[in-house]
This record gives sequence, C-alpha cells and structure tokens, in this order.
Amino acid sequence: MKVVVSIGGSVLAPELDSARVADHAAVIEDLAGAGHELAAVVGGGGVAREYIESARELGANEIELDQLGIGVTRLNARLLLAALDEDVVAPSVPEDYEAAGEALHRGDVAVMGGVVPAQTTDAVAAALAEYVDADLLVYATSVPGVFSADPNENPDAERYDELAADDLVEMIASAEMNAGLSAPVDLLAAKVIQRAGLEAIVLDGSDPDRVRRAVADGEFEGTRIVPEGR
Repeated sequence: MKVVVSIGGSVLAPELDSARVADHAAVIEDLAGAGHELAAVVGGGGVAREYIESARELGANEIELDQLGIGVTRLNARLLLAALDEDVVAPSVPEDYEAAGEALHRGDVAVMGGVVPAQTTDAVAAALAEYVDADLLVYATSVPGVFSADPNENPDAERYDELAADDLVEMIASAEMNAGLSAPVDLLAAKVIQRAGLEAIVLDGSDPDRVRRAVADGEFEGTRIVPEGR
C-alpha cells in the first residue's frame, strides 16, 4: 500500500526529544519493512509559530513569515531523517513533489516539509498523496479525529467515525460562522482530498504506534475521510 503520513510538528517535536523522534522513525521503518511505500510530511508546530511571531514583531511580511515556517518544517524533517535507517530513506529532504515522487519510485521513504508560501503542510501532504496516487493519507495530529465542536470547550462534542470529503470541506469552509468547530486539517487540504478522491484518516499521533496500527491493521480511533460515493 502507498501511504503518505502527515506528522504535525507538535506531535513529532513538542519539545526536542530524541526518543520521541526515534519512536516515530521506528514506526516508519516497520511499515516500510512490511512492504508499504511511504512518504512523510512533517509540520513546524510550536517552534514555527514562535519564530513566525517573533519575525512578525520585527516587521517581516507574510511571504517572509511563510518562508520562515517552511524552513522550520524542513528542519523537523531533517530531524526525522536523522533517526531513520539510511538503507530505507532518501538521503535528503525533497523540496518539491517531483523529488518526493522520484524517491518513492526508487523504493525509498521520502521525508519532506513545506514546499511553497501560503500552503500548510496539511495541504502539502494531501497534494503529495494526490501526486503519487496514494492509497491512504494519514494525519497524525494532536487531536483524536474530526469533531463537531472543540472537545476541550464542549463536552458534548461529537467525534465523527466517518465523514465524506464533501462534508469535511463544508464544515471547514463554515468555520468562521461556527466558532466551536475543531478542524485538524485546513480548507485547502480538505479540497485536495475531495477533488482527488483520497481516503484519509485523522488520528491522535502522540503515540506513533497508532499510525502503525492504522496502516498495518486498519485499526484506529479517529475519523476516516471517505470519497463521495464510498
């Protein structure tokens, strides 16, 4: 199975902890060893937000802030790359979809961060999944799925076990009118998932083994995003 895993920066490195990064790398190696074709897209997390806020206070414009965030995502990608066995992973961080696709074609695991300004790593993961025709897109986030409201604020919030891509897009698009919405992926990512007919899973990735079980066994607690008509 061809799989793209999006690992949030706040999931991979909420603080610098080599053991946590090694645990994520072990899951990737395990899945690759089982015959799955894998690519990982790593986010910037809290570190990126801190750099961006400091740069904003210093007068950087939005494109400069985006470029700074991309730099942090690629730094996190290099951190994960360092933990992976060199026999299974591409030797460098791809900076575009073509390079990531070539790595997969060679049989390597591709690990990348951001690509261009104004595009989050949520969207990068979806676009890469579309580009390489992935069978599954996994979002390893800091929340255990897609909810009808923020579960931290509303104890009655409902977690969706399954959600059509069209409904996901509609939910996120209405976020400004629904302050209680909790959306673990952004609108562009949702629209790419929708147009590409991708199957996606949103789960709590704080324990990397949840990703392994979702891919290897199809077992997870979270939300499955399904193409229309499935």
